[in-house]
Amino acid sequence: MSKREERARERAERGRRPEPPEPLTVPVPDSHSHLDIVAGWTWEGDRTETVAPDDPAVAEELDAAQAVGVDRVVQVGIDVASSQWAADLAEADPRVLAAVALHPNDAPKLADLSSALTEIEKLVQRPRVAALGETGMDFFRTDADGRAQQEESFRAHIALAKTYDRALVIHDRDAHDDVLRVLDEEGAPDRVVLHCFSGDEGFAHRCAERGFYMSFAGNVTFKNAPNLRDAARVCPAELMLVETDAPFMTPMPFRGRQNGPYLIPLTVRFLAEWLGRDVDELCADLSANTERAFGGW
Repeated sequence: MSKREERARERAERGRRPEPPEPLTVPVPDSHSHLDIVAGWTWEGDRTETVAPDDPAVAEELDAAQAVGVDRVVQVGIDVASSQWAADLAEADPRVLAAVALHPNDAPKLADLSSALTEIEKLVQRPRVAALGETGMDFFRTDADGRAQQEESFRAHIALAKTYDRALVIHDRDAHDDVLRVLDEEGAPDRVVLHCFSGDEGFAHRCAERGFYMSFAGNVTFKNAPNLRDAARVCPAELMLVETDAPFMTPMPFRGRQNGPYLIPLTVRFLAEWLGRDVDELCADLSANTERAFGGW
């Protein structure tokens, strides 16, 4: 087989969606998903097509999730347009709550940060917008020149979360100390969620001391992520959430293929086994925790 044929076969395999896992008997929410990307993704060219919130592909994703016991989803925005999309979907489908924000990697690129934040403030006041997110800090993709504006954006989102009593959903990559520094300086909102938790055991302890929720994604199942499993072991039961970050972070054994809320059961069962917990009891805790963080659906 030629290299071209090998690449074509690999692409075809990546594009094939994993089969649905065994349904959970106690429903859980997906605390962080990007259904706009999931529904519009095409592996042909690895790009995203624009789909409307009422596109049948979006409902199909939610139906597939509900069929395996993932009955609620938090749809997360990363810029003004996707935040608008999230708010529209949440108003149209009772299974969805929305989070709206400027992503920390995008905020430094904006020519007019103030105007974009004004639009986010308008959106956070819409029905069924439960959170400001994902905001935060990312020192992996944003260099030193962009970090001042990134921090300015983060501080503005913290203020909005407190003003409108919304949860704050944080993207934190290689910026643990600075994320906590800013939150401590500003005064954290009542409900803070570390999305796709990326810290180790020590960072988990620091977050737990502050009462922050830690949301674990499919990467906790990766062989090269012992730090995440150590963090999960010390995360208090009442502060643990679970998410897909779909279409990214697909749990094992499907790493590298497209993720969706319907694959949450794989991560939940992995965590239950790792923590030595009954699956149904863990699901009940995850559901209650997510509703405390974001409010009822």
